[in-house]
Amino acid sequence: MSVNLNDKIPNNVDLSSNRKLQKALEAWQPNFLRWWMDMGPEGFQMDQIYLRTAVSVEKGGWAHFDYVKMPDYRWGIFLTPREGDRTIGFGDSYGKPSWDKVPGDVRKDLRRIIVTQADTEPASVEQQRLLGKTAPSLYDLRNLFQVNVEEGRHLWAMVHLLHEYFGTDGRDEAEELLERRSGDADSPRILDAFNKPCPDWLSFFCFAMFMDRDGKYQLASLAESGFDPLARATQFMLTEEAHHLFVGTTGIQRVVQRTAELMKQAPGEDVRALGGVPLDLIQKWIAEWFTASLDLFGGDDSSNAASYFSLGLKGRFQESHRSGKYEDHVALEGTYTYDVPKDGQFVKEDVALRRAMNTVLRDEYIRDCGKSLERWNQELEDAGLSDRLALPSDRFHRNIGLYAHQLIGFDGQFVSAEEHARQLTKYLPTDADRAYVSSLMVPVYEAGKMAGWIAPPTRGINSQPLDYAYVQFH
Repeated sequence: MSVNLNDKIPNNVDLSSNRKLQKALEAWQPNFLRWWMDMGPEGFQMDQIYLRTAVSVEKGGWAHFDYVKMPDYRWGIFLTPREGDRTIGFGDSYGKPSWDKVPGDVRKDLRRIIVTQADTEPASVEQQRLLGKTAPSLYDLRNLFQVNVEEGRHLWAMVHLLHEYFGTDGRDEAEELLERRSGDADSPRILDAFNKPCPDWLSFFCFAMFMDRDGKYQLASLAESGFDPLARATQFMLTEEAHHLFVGTTGIQRVVQRTAELMKQAPGEDVRALGGVPLDLIQKWIAEWFTASLDLFGGDDSSNAASYFSLGLKGRFQESHRSGKYEDHVALEGTYTYDVPKDGQFVKEDVALRRAMNTVLRDEYIRDCGKSLERWNQELEDAGLSDRLALPSDRFHRNIGLYAHQLIGFDGQFVSAEEHARQLTKYLPTDADRAYVSSLMVPVYEAGKMAGWIAPPTRGINSQPLDYAYVQFH
């Protein structure tokens, strides 16, 4: 599958052979650029950023590094190459040929899935648009912008599908993606978590760690889809998503590392006096964003999840992986056991496995989050500290699903109303906590320098030194 980088819209979908589609997307392009200038990173549009740009979908050759102004970034449409005669890997159509066109009976559901995924991409850019003004280093500033432009490219990937396969409805949906705004009272983004403010860099690292990790699992489930263009589009998006997770995981780890250094430097003292982020605040930010991310998986017992699986639209994580993760790809016989809250206690209830697919995916996600937690706690252990960070129970501080708005504590057990209120203050950021973290958000734009509340990374981007000028200001 060749890549045409000379087109107005770089692509490997042979866009030039479909004049109607090409014209429609070229008409959407200036609207996208207007949105980017209005809602993208504020104050840095004319600066030269050392960015990675997709130039090929082939292994080892899909990324090119160079300086570019963000409005000139080569957003494009890239699908992983087709692999033989692909078949549907799960659900009622298991083993049948995958679809190159949208079957009529899944059209509405498939459009809903694509629009919901697409809406998260510009939403995250909007949530992060002011963060550049308080970046702790040029390295971090560059990483923020890399995440932003790739979220923009992921929007292009979904908009291409809407335009090519969903006619007038798809074109209307593509326009509305540029009209909604994160946090707007009248026209908010579709998912509540993408309307949350992301006002500081500790929030950004947690966003990249938890929200983008949710994105990894949602994209991976769509990469199993029986609709082949969606599967191949999301598979390529996963290639880029890996860097976003790296930014989040290592970002939090560097904050933990610096805090541990300050704790050893002044034993028994509050690291606030040294300009650091106390571990209890790091814990609060982790709990806030982790619990928000859990809600993105949807209801625990979900008829929509069952329908998407049975129709072959959305599979489990690594459903068709060569390791043979799952033996039964139809999932008609199995059940999932929940601890259902009833009258102040938990009662075990079984639900059909297909109806629990949101939870099956969420369980994979939680296990993955635990691996990053181990890395952060290893920093504390290596520093000789006994303190440890923890993920809250998946029942704590939930707004969607079985445990929504329940009096459940950090450890997942029922508590009194008074204790619940106390734990919300103990484990989630207060106004005073936010004010302190905000006070640390002073920009550091000198190459090789780092804000005092975060440790430097272990290495630079693309083998560049840490004091490399990742951003060249105009």
